[in-house]
Amino acid sequence: MSKEENIREIESVCTYCGVGCDITGVVKNNKIIKIFAQKDGLVSQGKLCIKGKYGYDFVDAEDRIREPRVKKSFLYKNSHIMEKVKDDLVEFNKDYFTCSIDIATTIASIKFQEIKDKYGRKSFCAIGGARTSCESAYTFQKFCRETMESPHVDNCARVCHSPSLKGMRATIGEGAATNPYNDIYETEYMVVIGSNTMEAHPIIANRMLDMAKKENNLAVIDVRETKLAKYAKQNCIIPYESNLLILNMMAFVIIDEELYDESFLSNRTKGFDEFKEKILNDKYANPDFFKDVDGYEYLAKQIPNIAREYAVKKSMIFWGLGITEHLDGSYAVMAMTHLAMMTGNIGKTGAGLMPLRGQNNVQGACDMGCLPYYLPDYQEPKEIGLMTPQLINGMIDGDIKALLNMGEDITHIHPNINKTEKAIKNLEFIMVQELFMTDIAQYADIIIGVKSAYEKTGVYVNAMRRLHLSQPLVESDLPDDWEVLAMMDKKLGGDFDFESSEDVWNEVRKVAPQRFSGANYYRLERHRKRGMQWPIYHEDTPVLHLLDFRTDDGLGKFVYHQYQLRGMVKEILDKRFYNNSLNGYYLTTGRTLAHYNNSAQTKRSEKLLTKYEKDIVLAPIEDKDKLGDYIILKTEYGETNILPVKYTDKIKPKTLFSTFHHSSSRINAIFGDEADELIFTARFKSLKVNIILADTQIGCS
Repeated sequence: MSKEENIREIESVCTYCGVGCDITGVVKNNKIIKIFAQKDGLVSQGKLCIKGKYGYDFVDAEDRIREPRVKKSFLYKNSHIMEKVKDDLVEFNKDYFTCSIDIATTIASIKFQEIKDKYGRKSFCAIGGARTSCESAYTFQKFCRETMESPHVDNCARVCHSPSLKGMRATIGEGAATNPYNDIYETEYMVVIGSNTMEAHPIIANRMLDMAKKENNLAVIDVRETKLAKYAKQNCIIPYESNLLILNMMAFVIIDEELYDESFLSNRTKGFDEFKEKILNDKYANPDFFKDVDGYEYLAKQIPNIAREYAVKKSMIFWGLGITEHLDGSYAVMAMTHLAMMTGNIGKTGAGLMPLRGQNNVQGACDMGCLPYYLPDYQEPKEIGLMTPQLINGMIDGDIKALLNMGEDITHIHPNINKTEKAIKNLEFIMVQELFMTDIAQYADIIIGVKSAYEKTGVYVNAMRRLHLSQPLVESDLPDDWEVLAMMDKKLGGDFDFESSEDVWNEVRKVAPQRFSGANYYRLERHRKRGMQWPIYHEDTPVLHLLDFRTDDGLGKFVYHQYQLRGMVKEILDKRFYNNSLNGYYLTTGRTLAHYNNSAQTKRSEKLLTKYEKDIVLAPIEDKDKLGDYIILKTEYGETNILPVKYTDKIKPKTLFSTFHHSSSRINAIFGDEADELIFTARFKSLKVNIILADTQIGCS
């Protein structure tokens, strides 16, 4: 308690990105008035980004969902349900009734059971879980698999780091970051590829900047010049869809110049000799290939320089969605693990592989089993369900009839939203658990308002496997996500026996012992500011793979895949790319510092919203006279609304960048179903678009 009456300082964890910063909330009369980081915070290092510092106004926003809402049209169609609950309904507006949580879960339970009985258990699916705690994510998949007996559960890793999980597990047996963030201070060389780290993961970028300024040991590989590249020794701008090409070239250089670690390869891996032969005979793996790629000839020298420095030094690779959101995202991740294994840059302090995850608990949601092909602890289920794109197809085909959505705005942040909207409209029943009336909530038959991360107790797992036990900054009478699910389970004849979040977590520790058996609430409370990294037994595990890999035989495995010539690179070689047409630009998308994902929380803080009130297209400066101030982007799948354009010399010719935070922009309407061929993660980072000039449309309007 502060000297000033009614002011308290409460430690918890930030609700935004996968960095998972420790925070301290200053609370007066049950209202957050300030958030800051303690100087001794292990993750934050006493610093927060603008979202963590100012993005808390959503907690008290006037448009929070405080009472369950039931769509009138749904009840009119289901008159038998209406008859049972009509005396407990209260008029909200022309479209919705409100009611108690008990009545809302009763309505939902009746409808879920009816759909299950009529169409079968596989007509139900559950999508979400990465924005809430591990306790709620665990209960979510348990409700889907046990209560509804459906295998169809998925989370937003489908549109971000599922290829990281796939690629790393295929080669080294574990799909998570190998080292803590502070190993940046122990490494001799950093390669950052496909990550706008200064805006998407700024507190990790702080560490990178510290070392880059001191040691000049940073390489940045991207399709545009990001802010981090300003501090790079090697600023390597590459063509779109060429990640696997670049990474295989690095492997070629390391093999050709015999820079690999023979001892590590012989003792810790298998399949290298076969991989070596394939790389050396790969017609695309020699960096000299780029001598004929107009506009990117410099890569023929730059790639070998990066490869050499990576191989001879204690090095770390960091990557973001610029790696995973491609047709070959999983294979690109495998290619990075190949580099680490070849050079022995894994399984020790200051050397490793670091996927920079986006959501505050997407690592935890995957750990909890919110994936159709993994149970908690990455155990194999008896029955594998469908991934989200397959579920969307199932909705259109009429096989999927009911959706339970928990905090995942699939009609905004997922690709091909015209198709997704069509699929959603084909469902018989949608229930959403949310903080606000997001885009997907607008389609829901029942919307139940739940506690935010700042109002509840729960475990969150950040991008480096670090568990933080959050505690409420403010009190709320809203239910937690797991409580809503437990209420419905009981009404559907289930046996969830949870009275508290700790009860849920104790069950997690039993069913997921390989990672969490030693992580009881008492220990997590004691280490609230530091956190603990899984696997946690008697102690936690900061660095993975010290003695062997988490594969069946303990050995790392090489899984070669050749780059396929396509897209921009093929067009350049065919002399078809560079022209003055408004067609054939390549677009990539990403975040800006001020906003987070669908901006549902950040846009409710004026300090954040005013910095970035609408999505903006970045275009090459030489196109200023050609494109004007406003454009529309169009593909065969749809078109965006009118977008403002900002010109910069950080963007290569015939390429574009845009954010996607505001649903009104309809950026994701122009993406189709193209996705990673193994795991269906959408190709958000490379899309060929046509431009429609819109200055006159703005003038007319």
